[in-house]
Amino acid sequence: MTAEPDRNRCGWATSAPEYIAYHDDEWGCPLHGERALFERLSLEAFQSGLSWLVILRKRPAFRAAFAAFDVDAVAAFDESDVTRLLADPGIVRNRAKIAAAIANAAAVRAAVPEGLDELLWSFAPAQRRRPATLADVPSTSAEAIALAKELKRRGFRFVGPTTAYALMQATGIVDDHVATCWRATDR
Repeated sequence: MTAEPDRNRCGWATSAPEYIAYHDDEWGCPLHGERALFERLSLEAFQSGLSWLVILRKRPAFRAAFAAFDVDAVAAFDESDVTRLLADPGIVRNRAKIAAAIANAAAVRAAVPEGLDELLWSFAPAQRRRPATLADVPSTSAEAIALAKELKRRGFRFVGPTTAYALMQATGIVDDHVATCWRATDR
């Protein structure tokens, strides 16, 4: 999709071309599939404490470094892979976050028999009012708190309630496009 400059967008999405493209093409759109969901889970964890723009700009390098987020491949990473990743200037080189991505891939295989797609989407809220403004967009929700708790119970790391909520927003499990945004689906 080509970004149209005259469209009304959520206020956070207008400061950089990468934000506009992400907002217009991905954020809040229902996402399914293990690889795609694992990528978003991993990237949201890497974003913790950083600007999302940093992650968007490094996304191609993350995909190359993490075997295109193939769960089986990442779950098989060993200490030599950690060393390789810590030396990769194209990604966020944080040992705890790298270890979390590897542990989370292993957790998908060991502790999510129903599949990552089914698990994550089981926490979708039944109903939710569209935020009128950015000030009305929460940083977490009861569902995100429950999702984070369940993921942690299953061995996932770097998945607190705020990260879980950001994941829900990114994958369309919740749609937080503000009411005046062209992407608002209930207009």
